[in-house]
Amino acid sequence: MSRRRRIYEGKGKVLYEGPEPGTLIQFFKDDATAFNAKKHDVIEGKGVLNNRISEFIFEHLNRIGIPTHFIRRVNMREQLIKEVEIIPLEIVVRNVAAGSLAKRLGIDEGTMLPRSIIEFYYKSDELDDPMVSEEHITAFGWANPQEIDDIMALAIRVNDFLTGLFMGVGIQLVDFKIECGRLYEGDMMRIVVADEISPDNCRLWDIETQDKLDKDRYRRDMGGLVDAYQEVARRLGIVNGNEPPRSGPVLVK
Repeated sequence: MSRRRRIYEGKGKVLYEGPEPGTLIQFFKDDATAFNAKKHDVIEGKGVLNNRISEFIFEHLNRIGIPTHFIRRVNMREQLIKEVEIIPLEIVVRNVAAGSLAKRLGIDEGTMLPRSIIEFYYKSDELDDPMVSEEHITAFGWANPQEIDDIMALAIRVNDFLTGLFMGVGIQLVDFKIECGRLYEGDMMRIVVADEISPDNCRLWDIETQDKLDKDRYRRDMGGLVDAYQEVARRLGIVNGNEPPRSGPVLVK
């Protein structure tokens, strides 16, 4: 395999230059991190499952008219994506009180929220991704008011889709995080969903048992991370119950 130029490496993925201008290859690593990488391990098979689950979700988003950076899956660990200018925000949509929201506001975890809540966090590992307001976002030029409106509209649509998707397979969508980017096509620019959507950035609870099927299993030292991710993939019809997560091709580094 020919050597490809590495564009960026994050906690869970590596971006390489793509085969055509305006494209990138997104490679899913097996790294598991929490608390902005203060906790870090390598869990075999995790990247494969995240790739497959994210592919499944992004294909459906594209199909129903929610714009994303996703083009197609290349192999078990790689996706071909459109190159976008990432907006330095994490957009969190919460349906049920959990995690930092429950702790911050003193709400019992598992409490249904009166309505879905959208929060913004500034992407900065050094600052532990601080929560920010729309005033901060516009004052510092991270996004303008129209872009914020577009981002929130996308987040609401993604939440509606994911809530129904997971409910149909017996999973409650507690909350999730997305990232968005600016996609330039000629003289046009539009905001699209980027990064990934997988159990790494969703809280997913079994509707009947409340078992956690997401990265909280790693954050809270519960174990069984890959088994939980594989259960999500099995319920979505992506893998069968006996299919182990395979490593697949690995890029030459």
